[in-house]
Amino acid sequence: MKYRVTYPVNIVLQIVMLFSFISNSMAQIAPEEEETQTFSSVVEKLKVRSLSAKGKAIAQLIQFKNPQKIIVLQALVDGNLFEIRENGQIVIAEKKADQYSINLAESGDNMGLVESSAIKKIRINNRLRSKIRSQIAEIQLNSTDAKQRLQAVKMLSKSITPETINTLKTLAESEKDNDVLDALELVFALDNLNSSNRTLRLKGIEVLKQKTSLKAVNRLQALQEKDSKGQFIESDEEIRKQAKSALVKMQSHLHFYQVTKTVFFGLSLGAVLVLAAIGLAITFGVMGVINMAHGEMMMLGAYTTYVMQQIMPNHIALSLLLSIPAAFMVSGLVGIGIERGIIRHLYGRPLETLLATFGVSLVLQQAVRSIFSPLNRSVITPEFMSGSWQVNDFLSLTWNRLYILVFCLIVFTFLLQILKRTRLGLEVRAVSQNRNMAKAMGIPTDRVDAMTFGLGSGIAGVAGVALSQITNVGPNLGQSYIVDCFMVVVFGGVGNLWGTLVAGFSLGIANKFLEPFAGAVLAKILVLVFIILFIQKRPRGLFPQKGRAAES
Repeated sequence: MKYRVTYPVNIVLQIVMLFSFISNSMAQIAPEEEETQTFSSVVEKLKVRSLSAKGKAIAQLIQFKNPQKIIVLQALVDGNLFEIRENGQIVIAEKKADQYSINLAESGDNMGLVESSAIKKIRINNRLRSKIRSQIAEIQLNSTDAKQRLQAVKMLSKSITPETINTLKTLAESEKDNDVLDALELVFALDNLNSSNRTLRLKGIEVLKQKTSLKAVNRLQALQEKDSKGQFIESDEEIRKQAKSALVKMQSHLHFYQVTKTVFFGLSLGAVLVLAAIGLAITFGVMGVINMAHGEMMMLGAYTTYVMQQIMPNHIALSLLLSIPAAFMVSGLVGIGIERGIIRHLYGRPLETLLATFGVSLVLQQAVRSIFSPLNRSVITPEFMSGSWQVNDFLSLTWNRLYILVFCLIVFTFLLQILKRTRLGLEVRAVSQNRNMAKAMGIPTDRVDAMTFGLGSGIAGVAGVALSQITNVGPNLGQSYIVDCFMVVVFGGVGNLWGTLVAGFSLGIANKFLEPFAGAVLAKILVLVFIILFIQKRPRGLFPQKGRAAES
């Protein structure tokens, strides 16, 4: 009887153990497949219209260990998450010229280019956007990359809570990167100002005194405010006194960085003026030609950049680099054609060269309108030139203007080496100093004139490449800079490259310092009045040089 009872029980237990073993084995074999399917399905939920449903999907997405979740969530915050209208797939899209390059959201696989009409943006509100940023920041706090941890600290500092402070204090115990530690110190100091402990508040003010943070400035200024009855909101006089002392020191730092920023923008404007005027300085100094078509040479260079981007839409950075020699060749060849076809018949008659080149400028403008239409064309800025270099809260420098400044110095150095170390440069200098003597010594002045005009026009084309990165490309682009070019050349000294460099940077900085007080238009007028008065005293400019234009 005992055997009959235990035997069925054993059979049942063995069956249960067998099923348990099979189920555990299946769970171990395919966890990744199940997680992938679940991750994909959660990503699909992001396209629903209900914001509450989207919030739940975001919360579910954050629980996954899949590294793609950060990319998807960041794309959602940046407005780069889209749904393909045809099949409903979720993709991350990046604009490339007139199309979008798309990658599958769940895997990151590239899916090529599509038109904007083929995709629909997935939208969220500010509350969800703020929540996602906080979640991303908390995830990035555990990153091995110090830059990501720093970004996470800055993000979490926007909404300081006791939980946030405890999280950041835990990070501070193991953090070794100086930039991250500095950011953590700022957060803790700001938090101390909210404390009821007077000692902690004074300690926080002492720390903030050493920081370059706009948030710290605003917080300290709040301690100096009064209510509607004229009473200080902060009742502790010692805290107000220390806060005022800290503000004075921080304001001096802020003023220094503002001056630095103004100088930088002045130098960047000066770099544009130098690039635009340096070619004119050569042709005007050597040949005595008032070239009113010089601005159109810059326009041709800018349009060359646009065409190169149309030829290579998927390689914006490379197309920009190739645009430099291409623009030099296009503008240089057009310049040689103008010199051989028109200007060589008008030497010694500067007013007629002015009228002739003005006519050429109108012809070139109309040709561009006929080919590209009168509308402005937008040139895409490469990724490495986009955005700004955030030195600190007080100082931010835009990358495109920084690169243009460096580019200007490279072009200037290159041109200087051509004029000093090549046969063409020797002949150009000889002709500029004494044309008749150079001709008597066997120098082919006609060829030198053509090559000089081509060189000056080519440099103008290169300037057009730089201008395409800071302004729209259109038929009237050159007209905006032709007057400034002549101002720089005359102020610096006709035909003197160093004078052009100094004059360009000087006028650029002067403009930027005058603009806050006088406005952009009046600042230019004041600079022009200054140059007119200066020329009355020194007709040959800052650095006078002998040449046909100067002698005549």
